Amino acid sequence: MGATLRYWSLSVLFLVLPAFVGLTGCASVPDAPQGSDAESATGRAETYSHHHPGLAIARGMIGEPYRYGGAGPGGFDCSGLVYYSFRKAGISAPRTTNDQYSQSKRVPLSRLQAGDLVFFRISRNKLSHVGIYAGDGRFIHAPSSGKSVGYASLRAPYWRERLVGGGRLQ
Repeated sequence: MGATLRYWSLSVLFLVLPAFVGLTGCASVPDAPQGSDAESATGRAETYSHHHPGLAIARGMIGEPYRYGGAGPGGFDCSGLVYYSFRKAGISAPRTTNDQYSQSKRVPLSRLQAGDLVFFRISRNKLSHVGIYAGDGRFIHAPSSGKSVGYASLRAPYWRERLVGGGRLQ
């Protein structure tokens, strides 16, 4: 009886878990290099102001742990970090990666400014990760389980190959 119940519980978990992953859009990101290149995705140095209020809040969250479904201090997933940071700064932001993408105005990569969002497809050609552009080719994000909020580089091959584009919430 105990083995049957355990099997049934695991079966339900594996059936339900993918549905929740799809809702938040950034349940986990595989290991990727955390570069510190000082150039944009287009390869040119940038001189943007780095004083976006949502970006400032996100910077204060560096070191907070990744937590699936998390949207506050104590743990964030990628879209939760955007949601929390922008809301705290008084900027309306949807909760999920897909909604953040659909409600943002497209911005060419060559025109990204600090505070813009950068979107990625991690697997299966599905939009599944978001970060906040910090300028100088870097972005802040909540990467994956076991890691914490931090910077990554758009020039790192892992992120460059998966970058979908940029968007701006207004």
